[in-house]
Amino acid sequence: MSSGGTRPTVLIVGAGIGGLALGAILERANIPYEIFEKSSSMKPLGSAIAVGPPVMPLFTQLGVIDQIAEKGIVFERSDVYSEKDGLVLQLDFVAGAAEKFGWPGYIISRPNLHNILLSLIPPERILLNKRVLSHVETGTGIMIRTSDNMTHEGNILVGADGTYSAVRQSLYGQMDKRGLLPSSDKKPLRSSTICLVGQTRPFEPKGYEFNDNKKCTYESILLDGKPVFIVTFTTAENTICWKLIEYLDKETSKTNNIFRSSEWGPEAADVMCKEVRDYPVVRGMKMGDLIDATPKEVICKVMLEEKLFETWTYGRTVLLGDACHKMNPSGGLGAQTAMSDAVILANYINTLHTVELEDVEKALKTYRNERYPIGKQAVETSAVMFNIIKQDWRGRMIRYILKYIPRWLWFMIRAQSVRCRPQISFLPLAEDKCQIKAIHQPSLEKTRPKNTAANA
Repeated sequence: MSSGGTRPTVLIVGAGIGGLALGAILERANIPYEIFEKSSSMKPLGSAIAVGPPVMPLFTQLGVIDQIAEKGIVFERSDVYSEKDGLVLQLDFVAGAAEKFGWPGYIISRPNLHNILLSLIPPERILLNKRVLSHVETGTGIMIRTSDNMTHEGNILVGADGTYSAVRQSLYGQMDKRGLLPSSDKKPLRSSTICLVGQTRPFEPKGYEFNDNKKCTYESILLDGKPVFIVTFTTAENTICWKLIEYLDKETSKTNNIFRSSEWGPEAADVMCKEVRDYPVVRGMKMGDLIDATPKEVICKVMLEEKLFETWTYGRTVLLGDACHKMNPSGGLGAQTAMSDAVILANYINTLHTVELEDVEKALKTYRNERYPIGKQAVETSAVMFNIIKQDWRGRMIRYILKYIPRWLWFMIRAQSVRCRPQISFLPLAEDKCQIKAIHQPSLEKTRPKNTAANA
């Protein structure tokens, strides 16, 4: 990292996984930043996240790889059942994982991953109760206005605030007035599913064995006559994470799209919990068993939308994670893709020793150009994975193919999913143990310091 010049101040909106990852990386770069979170407390919703080789170099560079292994649970296999036919598909994720992919895949609870990243950020960097309403550029800077009638100034604004990003809405509104917003970005997100999600207290119902709580039991069931798919998986804490996914057709998608997920309160989740109590789960349980073992405050109902936005940056504003590429969670790629976005964005921000608009715009556009193809691939892969759980002809065909796919071909498919393994360019590089060659990372080539300790 060269000396001299003016380091930009970065305003990060959203203290989710992507926003915290970016903050943790900027902290290591000694770049000034603040994180603005609309909630009054740091209580991540959701159950658990799948992490694997794509983000293991990042965790290694940040010094938290051991915590990931300690708090996570090895993800080896996914079993898919049909209410009528029993076991219909087994997907083996462990074959050759450690040897060929360098690291195993882990399931880690969202609160645990959130807290690991949070531990890397000084508390004073995070401002709670800060709902962003709008932003405006001010010469060499940018200013945001929050719902408490306060303003905050910096040089770069990062929208890491999720599906209904306030930063994206403010940015797109300004661009649309100037006739600069692509027509595709004006279209609404496509609602594909409704999801009820939660995580039980430590819980060992009959039929579950936690003798080795470092191996995840990951199972799912297709319900007969209902567009419903229920997933259960265990954690290192002997809890069961669960999600009930109801996929929507064109008509129900229109009906549910009247309401945004952010407008659904605890009452909506409670109503849905009552409606699904008698739905069967694998191992003889019913949804009611899981719901009763789950703290009410961690159960949430969300709409799952899909969309790849074309516009990721304009002026001093840039987007990452769900704010620019919202994908179906069936592929388990959302959080990993957001953290990878943070790596590349931080690499380019770290090259800036000026706050001039021309230099800032160039760095942010280069980030977008590098990450857009990866985001597009993740969105497309997630859409394909979503088809596995459908009960139409496409779902049945995909399940049949996967059931009889040759082992070597399954390995090749898996190999494609781990080829993007970005690294922070200004820190010592993590040893890449994967036998699958990583795709070219332009930001390493363009931003890696020369003749510094980082090259060790």
